[in-house]
Amino acid sequence: MSTAPHHPEAPRDLVGIGIGPFNLSLAALAQPLTHLHTAFYEQRPAFDWHPGLLIDGATLQVPFLADLVTLADPTNPWTFLNYLRTRDRLFPFYFAERFHIQRAEYDAYCRWVSDSLPTLHFGHQVDAIRWNPDTATFEVDYTRIAPDGAAEALGRTHARNIVLGIGTEPHIPAALRPLAATHGVPVIHAADYLRHRPALTTASHITVVGAGQTGAEIFLDLLRHRPAGHERIHWIARTEAFAPMEYSKLGLEHFTPDYTRFFHGLTEPVRDRLVSAQWQLHKGIDADTIAAIHDELYRRTLHGGWPDATLTPGIHVHTARRTTDSRIELHLEHIQQHTRTTLTTDAVILATGYRQRPLDPILSGLEPHLARDNSGRPHIDHHFRMALHPAITGTIYVQNAELHTHGVGTPDLGLAAWRSATILNTLTGTRPYPLPERTAFTSFGLQPPPDIRHLDGIPSSRQPADLTPPLIDRR
Repeated sequence: MSTAPHHPEAPRDLVGIGIGPFNLSLAALAQPLTHLHTAFYEQRPAFDWHPGLLIDGATLQVPFLADLVTLADPTNPWTFLNYLRTRDRLFPFYFAERFHIQRAEYDAYCRWVSDSLPTLHFGHQVDAIRWNPDTATFEVDYTRIAPDGAAEALGRTHARNIVLGIGTEPHIPAALRPLAATHGVPVIHAADYLRHRPALTTASHITVVGAGQTGAEIFLDLLRHRPAGHERIHWIARTEAFAPMEYSKLGLEHFTPDYTRFFHGLTEPVRDRLVSAQWQLHKGIDADTIAAIHDELYRRTLHGGWPDATLTPGIHVHTARRTTDSRIELHLEHIQQHTRTTLTTDAVILATGYRQRPLDPILSGLEPHLARDNSGRPHIDHHFRMALHPAITGTIYVQNAELHTHGVGTPDLGLAAWRSATILNTLTGTRPYPLPERTAFTSFGLQPPPDIRHLDGIPSSRQPADLTPPLIDRR
């Protein structure tokens, strides 16, 4: 392995770490800005988006307009509609009359964009970020990964600004981590569902844990692959009901820039309370999926009897173990009844969601310069910038790591293009992507909204010193 780091001739204006949908959106919107020098690094060999969950028929919970760029720039070449045009599929899509596209199609669209952008560098694992006061740049050290996964070479690039988009990772409840980590024990996270589905569908008894959209889709998929009367599926979850996602028109306004700005202006305790209280805005089940599950269960009663499927909310798995006959014993507690029982099953699928990947490992070299809140989380301003010590003149932006400061819209694909445009407007000190002053009919507070020129990164005439000198000046 080569150990000589590569030093570019000039620092880049922006280096992105991680290439998921959000940094892919930023790269696509940055591409027409030819004066910007950008690069994005990802340790995976190519783009993929939740490959284990691309179940046939599963759709996005947002309309196709929530692609990578449209809600900031519908004339951008990387829109979903342009993707269809390049595939000669515009007329079929037109006649299909689909507002919500399948996940597999969204993944294919994103791969089309990723294959087209020269600023993306897959197979590059970022190892460390440091601030160099002599050059007033961030040093980004990376390892180039060979196709077989081996470390191939070390490298370094310099950047005036960083954007972190390292995404989330599967969450496995503590009670099930030992079994999930044991080779040969069929306790898997939903992220790996499709890879294991052939074996899972033949298991004698299956348990699905988790009552969000993913749990519902997996339960429905398993149900459709099991014979009537011999389904032998348990579906359990901590939530008090298999509840529908809030999808009313005004409810959806919680996923607008207006609400994001309102939420950011609240106090830290209020924000923390709201994040947990608003779970049904983004962790419920699509009403069509609930209907499809009920229809499938009802169909299995037409000739008498009930399907051998048990659906129980309000259940906590407090311990689990492997039995002597290689089955899995779950120790369950009903949260409301305060009763306990055991459930023996042959396979467990954990639809228990994702958690933000910790930023601390990659930011360890900057730790003395980071400002944190009372819970130890980074302070992030309304322009998605981490609060840093004034000695650091560069900026670190974050994507999908600001739930505690920006609310439930943080992981929502519908706000991807708006957030990317906000970052680019702030970065350049201009307005390559004009953003709307108002996006919701709801007024979320009694105070008038702040000056929009600050919210999309443009200083007002009253505060011309709001921005540092042009960030793209390469002197």
